[in-house]
Amino acid sequence: MSVLVNKDSKIIVQGFTGSEGTFHAEQMIEYGTNIVGGVTPGKGGQEHLGKPVFNTVSEAVEKVGADTSIIFVPPAFAADAIMEAADAGIKVIITITEGIPVADMVIASNYIKDRNCRLIGPNCPGVITPGEAKVGIMPGFVFKKGNIGIVSKSGTLTYEAADQVVRQGLGITTAIGIGGDPIIGTTTKEAVELLINDPETECVVMIGEIGGQLEADAAKWYKESGSKKPIVGFIAGETAPAGRTMGHAGAIVGGSDDTAQAKKKIMREHGIHVVDSPAEIGAKVKEVMS
Repeated sequence: MSVLVNKDSKIIVQGFTGSEGTFHAEQMIEYGTNIVGGVTPGKGGQEHLGKPVFNTVSEAVEKVGADTSIIFVPPAFAADAIMEAADAGIKVIITITEGIPVADMVIASNYIKDRNCRLIGPNCPGVITPGEAKVGIMPGFVFKKGNIGIVSKSGTLTYEAADQVVRQGLGITTAIGIGGDPIIGTTTKEAVELLINDPETECVVMIGEIGGQLEADAAKWYKESGSKKPIVGFIAGETAPAGRTMGHAGAIVGGSDDTAQAKKKIMREHGIHVVDSPAEIGAKVKEVMS
């Protein structure tokens, strides 16, 4: 089992013929991901990287049965691309684009609420189920198949955690990069819940950062769920100066509860195995698994 994406996912690339879309689509195809086509308005009917190009997402759904989309559309148009995918019946919408205006994301997230879809991102590295589907910009070679799930706000820390888990002789079921923007589709709690409920995932690595309440919400859900599957947690940004946004637009400390120290305290109180350095993630996973 995996969550969100697998070898049967039928994936389209929105912004397919642009430079970002082309570069990463090539990598995904090389990995073995089932890319069934792409969307670039005005270029429908052409072929790109050996795959059909469509003018609209609904055309791609109709012609090739697409159920998953990855979005490489520039920030000004990306919220529209999310809404178009939701409208067309795409079930999993993975948005890589960084810098989408917050006002646009407010509209998009409200728009897709009543539609049967799940948004991952924006400003995220994507989702990978090793050996089956890489729907994102992560280096595929780092990830090996196994029974550890990863949820992370940070792209680079997703890869770091995966590398450490693999070096301990373990592997990954699915790694989900949820993104670091103030408004994202799938929260830490929702991603953790997906992995805890996945029969093949035996342990979850949860990587958060300063700012917001997402990790505290996930920790509370985890304790209430009564799950016996261990979670190893890390919070990035301990040394960040107070009140300054650090890289991720969501990573700004608003009060005493969303500092790294406060988050780690809450996580520990709710039964999560917290490490103080990302260098300790692999060893801690190995420890709790044995």
